[in-house]
Amino acid sequence: MEIQTVTERPQYLPAEERRAATVQAVVDLAAEQNPAEITTTAIADRMGLTQGALFRHFPTKDAILEATMSWVGERLLARIDKAADSAASPVAALEAMFMAHIDFVAKHPGVPRMMFGELQRSGETLARRMVQTLIRQYEQRLHRLMEAGKTQGELDADLNVDAAAVLFIGTIQGLVMQSLLAGTVRQIRRDAPAVFAIYRRGIGADR
Repeated sequence: MEIQTVTERPQYLPAEERRAATVQAVVDLAAEQNPAEITTTAIADRMGLTQGALFRHFPTKDAILEATMSWVGERLLARIDKAADSAASPVAALEAMFMAHIDFVAKHPGVPRMMFGELQRSGETLARRMVQTLIRQYEQRLHRLMEAGKTQGELDADLNVDAAAVLFIGTIQGLVMQSLLAGTVRQIRRDAPAVFAIYRRGIGADR
């Protein structure tokens, strides 16, 4: 692919890059305002396009949201998988996943707001189902690690892994909510290590 010069106008990006730029615009806007209030006009304005140019790549606003949720799922799962794979034990992998997720949220604060928003939407949309699928895939990874942790004696042998997985995700969501209330994503990075330490003690074999 040709390297673009800084003088090239954004209107002439290749289709794949235009779609990626659209997703990035949505993620950025979601960090600044209620995701439910993001309009195609606002997305086009952020990108320096007309709505007509935007709709040449996405037929509807829902199609934009679907592409955004696909981007979120692929990037988040890839990040936590990479973190877990480099860990020396199941519990270390859980902590690495936790911190990788926190880092992802800190870099893309609009993402959890969009996910919460999709889950709260009435009716069954593809974007909502994609968020639900992402959560299931995430929980499956947690289940595997927790069962391995029980087998290796790192985690309580009687640990309810379903409940522990829900609490893992809920703990991250709680940190996200606190950072939103505080109005700064820096807080989530500051608080995460101590919060995970409490979670770890709760599920550990040595509690």
